[in-house]
Amino acid sequence: MLKSKIPKGSSKSILSSQYFLYFGVMGIILPYFNLYCFHIGFNGYQIGVLSALRTGAITVFPLLWGVLADRSKTRRSIFILCNFISAAIWVFFLYTTDYMMMVIITIFHGVFHSPIISFLEAFTMDLLGKEKKAYGRVRVWGTISFILVATFVGLLVDIYPLKIILALVLAGSILQAIISIRIPDVVPVIKDSYVTGSKVFLKMPTVVFLSCAFLMLVSHGAYYGFFSIHLESLGYGNTFIGAAWALASVSEILVMVKSKSIFKRFSLENVLVFSFATASIRWFTLSFVSSPFAILLSQTLHAITYGTFHMASILFIDRLVPDEAKTFGQAVNNAVTYGLGMMVGFFLSGYFFENFGSSFLFVSSALIAGLGGGLMWSFKKLQKSADS
Repeated sequence: MLKSKIPKGSSKSILSSQYFLYFGVMGIILPYFNLYCFHIGFNGYQIGVLSALRTGAITVFPLLWGVLADRSKTRRSIFILCNFISAAIWVFFLYTTDYMMMVIITIFHGVFHSPIISFLEAFTMDLLGKEKKAYGRVRVWGTISFILVATFVGLLVDIYPLKIILALVLAGSILQAIISIRIPDVVPVIKDSYVTGSKVFLKMPTVVFLSCAFLMLVSHGAYYGFFSIHLESLGYGNTFIGAAWALASVSEILVMVKSKSIFKRFSLENVLVFSFATASIRWFTLSFVSSPFAILLSQTLHAITYGTFHMASILFIDRLVPDEAKTFGQAVNNAVTYGLGMMVGFFLSGYFFENFGSSFLFVSSALIAGLGGGLMWSFKKLQKSADS
């Protein structure tokens, strides 16, 4: 049981604003920060190292902060602290273009910024209570923000120097930090100790789920790392590439708005298996199609391969993990998938692309997603047989 000091309607508004600002900042960093680094003279290796450091931070630090938050019951205080300190550290990017200094800043920024999203997911699950299946209606504001901000900043950097993105990220981070103060103080009624609750991560259902989720994000490494390069090699220009990315993000919105209906009608296990199957079809399609219509049609499947998969994953890990380890549970999910999964996906994709080309790359991604889906489906069947 959980108690909040702020009415539920106000809680949803605060959570929505946090997602809006967090993914708005991501809508600047993801498309434009590496481009900024390229413009100040960094080579591909240096840019790759900075990207790897950001991904590595997601793998390690949310776990440490999650353990501290659950054991000390100070999740809200740590969340606010990480928001303010990460915003303060970002200031240093404004005053240097030295590579080693930017490596150091990236590491320290990652320490405090990487746990923010897993903490936010844990807050959302707690505050939604019996309305968890409507999670998508809160999370959708992050997608809307990402699309709007990425598009607006794209227009802005055509007018002003690219360095403006540093100031925009800082402004968004400060605003998010200020609003984070209004996050409700959720008070859990704990039945067991943190150590007892954390043992769920050694149980078979949790291990199988995290293994499958890891494979799903490994399969996405080809998309996030090489989709634009793949399209360019097919002869498409930046306008088409940008439109393809935008269509994928827009497609998420419908399933997020309809999340309550989706999860009332279908079980989390069925949604996850369907998401894996769709991912396998999507990647395989990209391996051989070249027509603009087929490519754009495949991008609408992002609604399933990211939208329903992400929502079902958040709800599934919340169902598996007891109250005394909720923050750590979301941190583990985030670390295994968007941290370790993406990191392995990027490394494998780089190797496959360099040695076999982008078509083989997407075929291998389809097989990896299929493996994850097959494992999830098999375990679901075994559990059903054991229960009957």
